Amino acid sequence: MRRLLTGSFTTLLLLLNTLVLIGPLLAFALLKLVLPGRYRDDASKAVMWIAETWAEVNKLIFALCIPTRWEVRGAASLRTDTSYLAVCNHQTWVDIPALIQSLNQRTPFFKFFLKKELIWVPLLGLAWWALDYPFMKRYSKAFLHKHPELKGKDLEITRQACELFKRQPVTVVNYLEGTRFTQAKHDAQRSPFKHLLQPKAGGVAFVLAAMGEQLDALLDVTLVYPGDSPPGFWNLLCGDVSSVIIDIQVHELDPALWAGDYENDPVFRQFVQDWVNQLWRQKDQRIDALRAELKP
Repeated sequence: MRRLLTGSFTTLLLLLNTLVLIGPLLAFALLKLVLPGRYRDDASKAVMWIAETWAEVNKLIFALCIPTRWEVRGAASLRTDTSYLAVCNHQTWVDIPALIQSLNQRTPFFKFFLKKELIWVPLLGLAWWALDYPFMKRYSKAFLHKHPELKGKDLEITRQACELFKRQPVTVVNYLEGTRFTQAKHDAQRSPFKHLLQPKAGGVAFVLAAMGEQLDALLDVTLVYPGDSPPGFWNLLCGDVSSVIIDIQVHELDPALWAGDYENDPVFRQFVQDWVNQLWRQKDQRIDALRAELKP
């Protein structure tokens, strides 16, 4: 009973926070559509401030209602006045509050690419639209074979989003695995990594091509949860998650990573993929070490 009450009360407070702030956020988002020039940028800053306030209130709610210890490592050098590319392993919806705990008000408010279907999530879909999160439509290889005119559509959306991101500092989060980790997906892929799915370089390559000169650094974020499987969001709300490690490694970005044509140059494409694979090998080893710390 206590678990159910904790989860219900935490959910209620999160919902109230969202209901209070989504109105002002949408109002400024609509102003962005009609205001000219620098006034549009001022409206964008207001939207970001509201989103950061929403995130800070959520952090306070978690601190008051649940016992989860968020252990953030490597965040001391982060700044809010520059742009970052962040790559992160992806396991559960709890990854989002973990990123809020570690990055909010330490870096520019983070944005990531969403499945197009998520725009229909009540309240949050509207908020993500207001925050200029790019919504992507993923197509299977079989579908693209029948509809070749849609090939490259996601990459075009990536280009458009990155052009918009150039107007103000931003943290672009990219889940290189493309989907949440499950053992079934891992086995189906025959992934060479122990704790990760195979990474895809295409999305991050186009972010680098569009924004490379603007990006100050790469944030290699590794999330580790206790137990043999990642917790669900309801488990977090009920207070079942004792601790989460958020490890941030800051790396310089080699300009060579955006000096070629990823789409048409197979040599350059392999160069970027090799860089991504090396990041993932290091992350896999880091997860092993961090998981050992969480064992009783």
